[in-house]
Amino acid sequence: MSDILENLDAELVGRPDAPDFDASAAADVLHEALEKGGDDAVREWFAHVQEADIADILAELELPSMARALALLGLEERAEVVGHLPVSTQADYVASLERREVARLLREMSADERADLFNALDTVEQDRLLPALAHAEREDIRRLSSYPEGTAGAVMTSEYASLPEGLTARQAVDELRRVAPDKETIYSAFILDDQRRVIGVVSLRDLIVAPPTARVADLMESDVISARVEDSQESAAEKIARYDLIALPILNGGDKLVGILTADDAMDVAEAEATEDFHRAGGAIGNLGASVRDATIPRLYRMRVTWLVLLVFANIFSGAGIAAYEDTIAAHLTLLFFLPLLIASSGNAGAQASTLMVRAMATGDVQMRDWGRMLGREFLVAALLGLTMSAAIAGIGVWRGGVDVAQVVSVTMVVVVIVGSLIGMSLPFLLSRLKFDRPPPADRWSPRSPTWPGC
Repeated sequence: MSDILENLDAELVGRPDAPDFDASAAADVLHEALEKGGDDAVREWFAHVQEADIADILAELELPSMARALALLGLEERAEVVGHLPVSTQADYVASLERREVARLLREMSADERADLFNALDTVEQDRLLPALAHAEREDIRRLSSYPEGTAGAVMTSEYASLPEGLTARQAVDELRRVAPDKETIYSAFILDDQRRVIGVVSLRDLIVAPPTARVADLMESDVISARVEDSQESAAEKIARYDLIALPILNGGDKLVGILTADDAMDVAEAEATEDFHRAGGAIGNLGASVRDATIPRLYRMRVTWLVLLVFANIFSGAGIAAYEDTIAAHLTLLFFLPLLIASSGNAGAQASTLMVRAMATGDVQMRDWGRMLGREFLVAALLGLTMSAAIAGIGVWRGGVDVAQVVSVTMVVVVIVGSLIGMSLPFLLSRLKFDRPPPADRWSPRSPTWPGC
């Protein structure tokens, strides 16, 4: 047993700070330990490793080995580890369990993770699982799953802490201590009226440092920042970052509190939105919906083929332009030497401008109304870049073909850099105007759809 523990520990040295940590190598050691019957050693090793790190390693295992390793964890810790796994992996694992075991696992998961996992299951698995859940859990899953993908309602959790305004600070702390095991966070508690409308928010810190007899109504902040269930998840996450919130209340159409978006979930939203933005900057159309490593070949194909085919036809115009000057090119074959350079320079300039603009639009630094202003600025910047690059190749032009060739190549360089930059800068605005920056519908029927029974 000690040898197994030493091998496992050796693979986790410096985790999570070690940049060269190899989860795959650690998974191999873990698999070998399980095959040798070292369940006790693995169980003891799990006790000293963070759940997120365990999930990274288990994600590298085949499903049977992963299920066996998860079985060595207590139910609460197992739910925490499963919550850190990719949703597709969660769905595969849950499909291998008995219905009663799945119900127990879901009860231990947070409300938002439970809804995400439920949505990842196919309809057969959903129908098999629902009867095993308690009524309150079924209704919670149905409600959270009913909000459209990409909205604040789809990423919120219903496990928030609330208090009546008539409590004292001591009573409020006692109440938060009582409900803490079932809540996502208790550091921000929302004060609700009889209609469950938010009238204030108070932090746990303020309750602790206040005199025990102080009234919650006197301690709460009445100017509460909130979002609507139909707001985009990106705008909700931006509010958390802008106002340094621990949790953002999410309201329905009747101004009633239905959930919260926590800061850790907002970080996941920001990462997902940034990933989508950079996928679009690279010419991918659609939502990957998984990691690149786990994405299927058909999905990767569909994301990339549309834009590449469009570029094929767009490049025909470039070929037509070259064909129109065949005689000139034949008379000055030296120009062919510079043709790849000019084409690449235009593409590089356009890619730079596009990447900068995608990021600026993703962070809200640039809006649709700024297109005209940004177009003028980009023209000036591109002209300066084109002049600099033309000066860099002018000497080569003189050496290869004389002054005339140098002049042609230099002027062309300025023109192609300007055109490429302006097109690259404008494409994100065009895609946003055409709504190509919105999440596409799911590939299969989803319970998030408004037609899902019970919504």
